[in-house]
Amino acid sequence: MPVTPAARCVPGASSTPDVRPSAAPSRARDLADRAAELDRRMRPDPRPDAHKVVVLALDGVYPFELGIPHRVLGSADGRYEVLSASVDGEPVRTDADLTVIPGHGPEVLARADTVVIPPYALSPDPAPQALTALSRVRPGTRLVSICTGAFLLAVGGLLDGRRATTHWALTDYFQELFPQVELDAGVLFVDHGDVLTSAGAASGVDVCLHMVRQDHGSEVANQVARRCVVPPYRDGGQAQYIERPLPPASGTGTGPTRDWALQRLELPLSLDELAAHAAMSTRTFARRFREETGLSPGRWLTQQRLRRARHLLESSDLPVERVAHEVGFATATSLRRHLAAEAGVAPSAYRRTFRAQGPVAGDVRDVSTTGSAR
Repeated sequence: MPVTPAARCVPGASSTPDVRPSAAPSRARDLADRAAELDRRMRPDPRPDAHKVVVLALDGVYPFELGIPHRVLGSADGRYEVLSASVDGEPVRTDADLTVIPGHGPEVLARADTVVIPPYALSPDPAPQALTALSRVRPGTRLVSICTGAFLLAVGGLLDGRRATTHWALTDYFQELFPQVELDAGVLFVDHGDVLTSAGAASGVDVCLHMVRQDHGSEVANQVARRCVVPPYRDGGQAQYIERPLPPASGTGTGPTRDWALQRLELPLSLDELAAHAAMSTRTFARRFREETGLSPGRWLTQQRLRRARHLLESSDLPVERVAHEVGFATATSLRRHLAAEAGVAPSAYRRTFRAQGPVAGDVRDVSTTGSAR
């Protein structure tokens, strides 16, 4: 009769326990090796020519956004050296129940290629030390704000006469304080090349990935996105998730029609055709569409056509006229006009930029900027 595990525990049992070498130490070593490899990929040593990024932590900084540049830019195989600094070299109180100790004081700002200002607890008058620290930044340094970080840029006059964004909930407050800034609270980020502003929380991830894509191309940006387990891109012109009443739950939403339209972008789709597919009147369809996407049907179609055009420009040798036809623009001139409005460049210049960065065929990218491509 076989000896059961229970029988082996009986005092005096004549059978010797079946003791096998444990696999636990081997598995532990394997796990440790994998963890070390992941850590190496997520936090590689900066390259000698790494782009220096300084994240300026202000009093009341939000911890999540404070860490975004380190996580995203720091995952780009050492192409960026990401440092954090405070305005006085002292520990910084966050808006949570913790305090952080940046590794540097404001002096490091003078050596930065890019300065990121994460969100912080707003006060009627920003600390003079914050503006003094910002004055250390060299002319030509790229400036990036996340959420309320735009307030410091605006106080410093760096957004005057420019289009910018911040968290949608602060729209009225921002416009009241800074009427000289063209605020667009309906987008995820705005890129002027030298100054970028982004909306709340996760849009900080979007704008950092956008910088990687602009600096090093989509192949690198997609690798970084995979390591950070986030989508490779969200269109900068995509509507923020603005709090608004949800449309009534039903089976008559515009989602199926959007899917249908995406399969027919090369056709001259009209509002009447879209509404007929959704079995709605044109007025009801347009209202539902805006409630669900934050965009008009025409604007949404243009964005989708531009997205597909970018993909074809990056991944094929099709002439611009053929690209325009494939994505539903009536003429190459129409494609040029829309792409220039969205990305600030002509199709041929857009193609040269990304071909120089070594794009991968079939790799879908999106560059939604208001300035020229970098």
